[in-house]
Amino acid sequence: MLYIYNKNTNPYFNLAAEEYVLKEFQEECFMLWRNEPSIIVGKNQNTLAEINLDYVRQHKIPVVRRLSGGGAVFHDLGNLNFTFIVNEDVSSFSDFRRFTQPIIDVLRKLSINAEFSGRNDITIDGKKISGNAQYYYKNRILHHGTLLFSSSITDLSAALKVRPVKFEDKGVKSVSKRVTNISEHLKEPITIEQFIDLIMNHIREQTRGSEMYEFTQEDIEKIEKLVREKYSTWEWNFGTSPDYKFKNEKKFAGGTVEVNLNVEKGIIKDIKIYGDFFGKYDVSEVENLLKGVKHSEEEIRKVLSNIGMNDYFANITVDNLIEVMF
Repeated sequence: MLYIYNKNTNPYFNLAAEEYVLKEFQEECFMLWRNEPSIIVGKNQNTLAEINLDYVRQHKIPVVRRLSGGGAVFHDLGNLNFTFIVNEDVSSFSDFRRFTQPIIDVLRKLSINAEFSGRNDITIDGKKISGNAQYYYKNRILHHGTLLFSSSITDLSAALKVRPVKFEDKGVKSVSKRVTNISEHLKEPITIEQFIDLIMNHIREQTRGSEMYEFTQEDIEKIEKLVREKYSTWEWNFGTSPDYKFKNEKKFAGGTVEVNLNVEKGIIKDIKIYGDFFGKYDVSEVENLLKGVKHSEEEIRKVLSNIGMNDYFANITVDNLIEVMF
């Protein structure tokens, strides 16, 4: 088994690194890594329905889709991520206890009463400190999980606080649970770096033929190529969301605007705009311009910036209409 402490904290790179090791390596692997503040959404989720978009924009938080299913999670440098990649057939898929037990053993060495809970969590006194997910690829299983060590719980809550009433879709929904940090339950304080060493040493002691591995320059270049082509793209992070219907309504100086969207593969397929606003021209012309456009602020802004907004929406700005479309 290869052991990797990946010190890169770029979330696009780290999610790409997981896929790279899964698909390009033959060896089994255990990896520890951390991300700068970011939101990681499950493979089957509607990204926009999982995030507080205003908070994400304001704090410039990257949003990245992962290979595995499950719910959305907030990462920061106080959260440690662990990844197991093993060579086994699909019959071993969804065995979460097996991969979380070594982590629980480390926590118990620290006199923390951690336990496996529910379908895929590790808890301390009923509060969640770890969520886990898996992905299967050609007789290789990728299992990864979070470990809240000294994460900002306030930021976590704010980044994932959403208004699901806007969306009607079949995307997998995140489930809110009470969370806590491991650091709050330690008898004696340790740093996250010391915690990393404890986990790595414990896992190495449990397996034979352990070998520390660092990404080579060739590895890094291939991972960065995967970042450019997949993990940093709108198409992967937003465009692969399940099809959804979106409805929102807001009141502005020029009147009330209600937007109804049908979105397929991230593209606006149908749009209806209602409200008590005034305009010289029929709003259907704007609706037609927006059909076939990505449901992204950047692309919608490009379209709206090329029309006379006041001709269709008196005293309503481009920013106002974009606000009601997300």
